[in-house]
Amino acid sequence: MKKIFPPLLLGFLIQVPSWAQPTFTEDVAEIIYNNCTVCHRSGEIGPMAFTNYDEVKAWGNMIEFVTEIKYMPPWKPDPAYSTFLGEKTLSDEEINTIKDWVAAGMPEGDPALEPALPTFPTGSQIGTPDLVLSFEQAFTHQGNMEDQYQVMVIPTGLTTDQVVKAIEMRPGNTALVHHALFGTDITGQAQVLDAQTPEYGFEDFGGFGVSPDEVYPAYTPGARPILYPDGLGQIMRAGSDLLVQMHYAPSPIDQTDSSTINIFFADAAEAVDRFIETEIMLPFGGTLTNGPFVLQPEQVKTFHGVFNINEKTSLLGVAPHMHLLGKDWTIYAVQPNGDTLNLVSIPEWDFNWQSYYFFKQFQILEVGAVLHVYGTYDNTSQNPFNPNNPPQQVGWGEGTGDEMFYIPFLFVPYEDGDEDLVFDDPTSANSGLRLPKNKLYPIYPNPGTDRIHVGFELIHTTEIQLLVYDSKGALVEQLMQASSVFPGQHQLEFNLDNYKAGMYFVVLDLGYEQLTQKVRIE
Repeated sequence: MKKIFPPLLLGFLIQVPSWAQPTFTEDVAEIIYNNCTVCHRSGEIGPMAFTNYDEVKAWGNMIEFVTEIKYMPPWKPDPAYSTFLGEKTLSDEEINTIKDWVAAGMPEGDPALEPALPTFPTGSQIGTPDLVLSFEQAFTHQGNMEDQYQVMVIPTGLTTDQVVKAIEMRPGNTALVHHALFGTDITGQAQVLDAQTPEYGFEDFGGFGVSPDEVYPAYTPGARPILYPDGLGQIMRAGSDLLVQMHYAPSPIDQTDSSTINIFFADAAEAVDRFIETEIMLPFGGTLTNGPFVLQPEQVKTFHGVFNINEKTSLLGVAPHMHLLGKDWTIYAVQPNGDTLNLVSIPEWDFNWQSYYFFKQFQILEVGAVLHVYGTYDNTSQNPFNPNNPPQQVGWGEGTGDEMFYIPFLFVPYEDGDEDLVFDDPTSANSGLRLPKNKLYPIYPNPGTDRIHVGFELIHTTEIQLLVYDSKGALVEQLMQASSVFPGQHQLEFNLDNYKAGMYFVVLDLGYEQLTQKVRIE
């Protein structure tokens, strides 16, 4: 029944939110669950869990502090300079809500009004992987306070070529794993090198020991992988070995690591016809206008690198990398007509939080454009992160105590219409590249006999139901009750014992959208 409030009472109700104290269930839980819990839960990088009221309240004062100074969520690029997919930031309103909640004594509120905790994928930050590859044995890193670069050779077992959409490292020892590089070998030569050493894997400082067939985005601390937009990917060939160059940081004691790599492939329905290429800016061969790349003791220096564009290019992303002396990055392009294209600014570099940054639209670089990269380093005794005390001369190197000016750019050759594609707008009328849209994948096996697999992908945290109807439109079963599910790829398995032979329709109900797949049961 519709309720009608007298004017005075209605005015009173409208004014309540302006002075009412925020509560966890009505105001704070949604902010925490959608922005923090993805990392702060069992098995993830966050050192404490934020999955319920008691857990959040126990750390409420700290949460207020780190959000107010914008240390958390960890997002280092300047949002006023450029924007990216997957930005992890809180609005000023959300920050103030947390602050006001803590000031009010962190009240819980009505438990019945608490939003459901999203259903997070297990063993991943982005979804259910298509292939999981793990170390065949643990590797022991010697406690000699030296960096170690160890290449692990892991057979993929692929019988057909696949299109890679994302690679996600799940480090077994987060305190030890500095970063990891990924490539593939189809020659078997890497396995030969591995067999020549008594330990698991083999040491290689500069790369993979062999010329890789393909190189994929690296793992760096704090990085959260993002799936390539529709139509884009990289090849992983049948019979290839995955090469994982692990950089283990110096340790005073022996430590072990056994890591896992999640690989996500394009589904059969996606037409991928453009493949990502990578160009890496290094401080050699005349790249720097003020080289060589050497930092003297007690010196703060900004290096300036330039790169000329000789082919019209659609830039997808950038991943600047430096070590403990790093202070900031500024990267932009100047077009032939003099226009400046902002790419990324990181005013306060943090070695512990670095990532690949993917643009929301292709950044189009015309022939004759010039990329400009400025990286500043602080090799003074005032830098609390300086690994040397007193400061020493530092040059290029992959060790933690060395420094790097290393900037991968991910791109594809330009095609007509690239400037109109918007990756984060699933409602875009453009046919072609977009962010992964809500999908219900084809059911398999089809026909089904004993069990079926139902896979789907969501672009936002969404309350969903999974329903089965018969050929006459009658509801047969509710496979999944209404619940909030986290964005990403998900796969479920269901028993068919109670089903009669016939045609059925599996419906993913998102409230505002229904997706359907047919399946025949025999």
